[in-house]
Amino acid sequence: MDRSRIALGTAQFGLPYGFANRRGQVGRAELTAILGRAQAAGIDTLDTAMAYGESEQRLGESGVAQWRVITKLPELPVSCADVAAWARTSVQGSLAKLKLVRLRAVLLHRPLQLLGPQGPALQAALFALKHEGLVEKVGISIYGPADLDALWHKFRPELVQAPLNVLDRRLLTSGWIARMNAEGTEIHARSVFLQGLLLMDAASRPAMFSRWQPVWDRWTRWLGEASVSPLRACLGLALSQPEVSRVVVGVDSLEQLEEILAATVDTNPLPPPELACTDADLLDPSRWALQ
Repeated sequence: MDRSRIALGTAQFGLPYGFANRRGQVGRAELTAILGRAQAAGIDTLDTAMAYGESEQRLGESGVAQWRVITKLPELPVSCADVAAWARTSVQGSLAKLKLVRLRAVLLHRPLQLLGPQGPALQAALFALKHEGLVEKVGISIYGPADLDALWHKFRPELVQAPLNVLDRRLLTSGWIARMNAEGTEIHARSVFLQGLLLMDAASRPAMFSRWQPVWDRWTRWLGEASVSPLRACLGLALSQPEVSRVVVGVDSLEQLEEILAATVDTNPLPPPELACTDADLLDPSRWALQ
């Protein structure tokens, strides 16, 4: 399997990120080891964001000139009077931290702002960054296909990062994955482990998720019947979609990276569609704090 289709998520490099993260923020020595091993394995893309704490700074200190680096703009301040200057200053700040002259892509972390009063200026600012040669592509990071339903008539992103996992198949069932691919939009899948929930056993899963016990029971039962690990099943589903250019995975240790690399070697049984869930309270991590 082509390991270059794996992209390395870097939130854990700048923050103690992830629902299943028990190690905290990745140390500097571990970060260097992870980057070196990933590059040696053929991985060439890093996914970061200005909101990921020290991530950009630490990546720059480690040296990422040979990588394709994608970052994300934070929410545009409502009071911003000069959207173009805000976008340019933000991206130039990221480039300085990363010690790069150009980004593979810049994405909007809050894409629905394109529909607001500052939307036209924000869209123009994004394409100005591309025209100036600071970024190769402009795009959006979405929570689900509803964002595409709302945005597509006004903005055609060159790259879309979207959730896709065993439970969350909205990108597939909505038809958007096929439509974007047909229109030339690059597609990156994220949240393939649902922040680690899909990799946890029952004893480790927080009690707040017990309301979806039938979902977990179906998942556990299928894993046993298929004799496959949750890691291999989750990666296998995302990598089996030919429209997906990159599958973003975060790691908080070199050991986790080795497990992911090992899981890409073989063809694994694919989790069936019946395992999918449609409850947005489970699929969208931004809603978990409300549970």
